[in-house]
Amino acid sequence: MLELRGSTILVVGATGGLGREIARQLSEAGATLVLSARDPNALAALGLPGAVVAADLTDPAAVRRLVDVAATVTGQLDGIVVAAGVVAFGPAAELTADTIARLFAVNTTAPMLLLQAAHAPLAASAAAGRSPFLLTLSGVVSESPTANLAAYSASKAALAAFGSAAGRELRRAGIRVIDARPGHTETALSTHPISGTAPPLPAGLDPAAVCARIVRGIVDGERDLPSTAFAPV
Repeated sequence: MLELRGSTILVVGATGGLGREIARQLSEAGATLVLSARDPNALAALGLPGAVVAADLTDPAAVRRLVDVAATVTGQLDGIVVAAGVVAFGPAAELTADTIARLFAVNTTAPMLLLQAAHAPLAASAAAGRSPFLLTLSGVVSESPTANLAAYSASKAALAAFGSAAGRELRRAGIRVIDARPGHTETALSTHPISGTAPPLPAGLDPAAVCARIVRGIVDGERDLPSTAFAPV
C-alpha cells in the first residue's frame, strides 16, 4: 500500500476536470504536489498547495524540463498522474493531418516522454523504499474504439498498449504503471475539442467518484483500472 503522506506527485493536466479533482484528493491525503498545465494563470487559479510549472506537452524539451523541476521540489519524485488530453470529433475521412498529429502528441507521445524522463527519479524513489508510479488515463475508448472518435480512440489505445508493455519492463525497477479507463465522465473535455463538435452525449460518470476510485487504485497498489472498475454502485 502506498503512503501518500510525504510523497511528491506530479499532476500533469492539473487544470482539467479530472486532473483538478485528482490533485485535490491527493493533496487532502497528504501528498506534496507539483501541478502542471499549459496555462500558468489557470494553474494559479486552482488554489491548491504545491509547486506550479507551466509546460507545453507537445515540446519534448519542455517535458524534460517539467520532470527535472518536479524532481527538485522536495528532492524526490514518487508519482506522476497524466491527466492531460485532447479530443477531436468527426468522421475519420475528414480528419486533418494537424488534428491527428496533435491528438497523438498530447495523448500518446507526451506520456511516453514523461515516463522516459522520469525513469531515474522514479527508480530512485523505489530504491529508497517508496512505491513510485505513473498513472495514465486511456479511457474506455481504448477498450472500445468509437465511431466519429477514430483518431482519438487510436491515440488512447496506443497509450494503453504502451503502458501495458512498459509496466512489465519496469516492474524490476519497482516502478508501477497504472492505466485507468473510465467511461464518459462529466468534465468539460467534450466542450472544447480541437476539431469537430461533440454529439449529444448521455449523462456521464461523477468526476469526484471517478477520481476517488483512481486515488484508491494508486494507494492500493493496483496496476489496471478497466472501465468496469468505474461502474456506478
